[in-house]
Amino acid sequence: MSLVVDCYELGPIGTNCYIVRAERGSPEAVVVDPGGDAPRLHLELAGMGAACSAILITHGHWDHLGGVADLAEGTGAPVHMAEDERLLLEDINSFVPPGVRLRPYTPGVLLEGDETLELAGISFETLRVPGHSPAHLAYYADGCLFSGDLVFAGSVGRTDLPGADWDTLVASIRTVAERYPPETVVFSGHGPETTLGAELARNPFLAELRA
Repeated sequence: MSLVVDCYELGPIGTNCYIVRAERGSPEAVVVDPGGDAPRLHLELAGMGAACSAILITHGHWDHLGGVADLAEGTGAPVHMAEDERLLLEDINSFVPPGVRLRPYTPGVLLEGDETLELAGISFETLRVPGHSPAHLAYYADGCLFSGDLVFAGSVGRTDLPGADWDTLVASIRTVAERYPPETVVFSGHGPETTLGAELARNPFLAELRA
């Protein structure tokens, strides 16, 4: 992996946001899942000397979306998101917990999965990986998988939410495992980074994939 990936825990529940650059000193960056605190992201980008050229959203759950509107308006970066989950951002306050208010936004680039995105000097593959949410996307670039809430170090995404399904989640993880090598670094929506191989070998939720 040669990408430079910086992780920030943002928003009310500390959701992982990633600033991704092709190399250190690159003048452009991609931000994945800005869950809150857009002013901090502006400062971090300025400190790197990097402009935000795109915002990638893995899925439409509110904790991954809290900083999208402010970051997009402040940088002019287009927001990339699954078309089938755009309503979750456009009408975000219909889906937040009591007491939470967030700014809605209309994504500029709508995805289905299986696209190739050339952004900030990086080639990202999009992969549709439903299960935690109906149109969840993962983004793969240069040995790195930005997996959202598909799989975590030692765990997997919840399937007790509307539109979630356990068998679909496991099938999505199987697809990822068959497509990418075990040394692929997984940058999840919560918790530390891991690798596909480590999760396939030891993750207690993935025993059926080892059978």
